[in-house]
Amino acid sequence: MQSAKLHFSQSENNYQIKEAYKTLRSNIEFSGQNVKVVSVTSCTPGEGKTTVAMALARAFAEAGKKTVLVDADMRKSVLVGRYKTGSVRLGLTHCLVGRERLSSVICETDTPNLYVIFSGPVPPNPSELLGGRIFGKALENMKQVFDYIIVDTPPLGSVIDAAVVAKQCDGTVMVIESNAISYRFAQRVKDQLDKAGAKMLGVVLNKVDITGKGYYGHYGSYYGKYYGKYYGKYYGKYGEDNIDVPKRPTADVVDPEPDEDDLDELNYLAGVMRKD
Repeated sequence: MQSAKLHFSQSENNYQIKEAYKTLRSNIEFSGQNVKVVSVTSCTPGEGKTTVAMALARAFAEAGKKTVLVDADMRKSVLVGRYKTGSVRLGLTHCLVGRERLSSVICETDTPNLYVIFSGPVPPNPSELLGGRIFGKALENMKQVFDYIIVDTPPLGSVIDAAVVAKQCDGTVMVIESNAISYRFAQRVKDQLDKAGAKMLGVVLNKVDITGKGYYGHYGSYYGKYYGKYYGKYYGKYGEDNIDVPKRPTADVVDPEPDEDDLDELNYLAGVMRKD
């Protein structure tokens, strides 16, 4: 198992903000005892879904719940650059292509009860990896060890990955930036989650102007500027390889999926204590 220190900004340690995430944590707990794997997505990049995912995982950990945050935004992850300090060699990609055990890519952090799996190198086929047997098996095994699994996924308004992940989770939270996304655009994203069979737990309205000077109903042209900029066009292009892959190291060779015996060995959580 790897280890990492997490760096949180001053605003993320703000009392008011932390209380808001505790409320979100409680609402998820009240959604049912069977809701243990929660995916977090948004409509477009920049709405704050990764911040919400990390803060939510941290809130569960601070409540004494053994929690793991899985960075499944494999196309353009911001988790490593924003929160990690120290050296982390292995990520989710290494596990999904069959090169490392799941136990090897988990990072124990300096926050008690909080573990993180960073995304790793950019693969050429993220949707296929996230929809494959290894990822499903990894989630099953982690549910035996952790109380909660928070999965940070790419914006669903740009690529299909979030829907692929959401149908394997117990519930999904959608993050929407205040005064930035139109109702119709948000509805299209929700409809895609419904088609995937995802269970919607609710919506987090993020970046709200609490000074009283802001107003709702002003959508602006925010998402038009970002839509497709990082992830490529999505709607109507489900099967095309037209994704603008970021300049990060790539997993150049994808090994064939292992058989069932190898799969159990690959995902064995050695070194991770099971939850009580």
